[in-house]
Amino acid sequence: MSNKIGLFAGSFDPVTNGHLDLIKRASQVLDQLYVGIFYNQNKEGFLPLSRRQALLEEVVKDLPNVSVITSHDQLAVTVAKDLGASVLVRGLRNGQDLTYEASMDHFNQDLAQDLETIYLLAKPDLSYIASSRVRELTHFGADIRPYVPEVVALELEKRHDKE
Repeated sequence: MSNKIGLFAGSFDPVTNGHLDLIKRASQVLDQLYVGIFYNQNKEGFLPLSRRQALLEEVVKDLPNVSVITSHDQLAVTVAKDLGASVLVRGLRNGQDLTYEASMDHFNQDLAQDLETIYLLAKPDLSYIASSRVRELTHFGADIRPYVPEVVALELEKRHDKE
């Protein structure tokens, strides 16, 4: 029997408690999960890629079957194939996410028919957490601790204090 390898791709800018919950849950159903920090041409970077990677590695360090990777010049389906992944993992918070992901899945299926996408619904208490809201709260010096892991809160507070 072959190992089930998955890829959960995103910008993780910054990683939130919602992301972390999805990572933990996906790691329970897959033998190996790669969390890929991908460049998104539609999003301006808040944290440098190296900091996002370090923070993500810190928050998943207790998950032995989770590895963090980065990519900025390849499609997720290409990276998944290179990793031997058979599954893309995606999170859904609401209907908007579903519409976006359905469109993405259409193209992913055309590019890689053997790659399946699994969707994990956000837990209700985490469904409103978005990196963009965390960045906005950080900008205004609001408490972000309910929405991000502690190490991320400390990093963002340091960053805000420098501004």
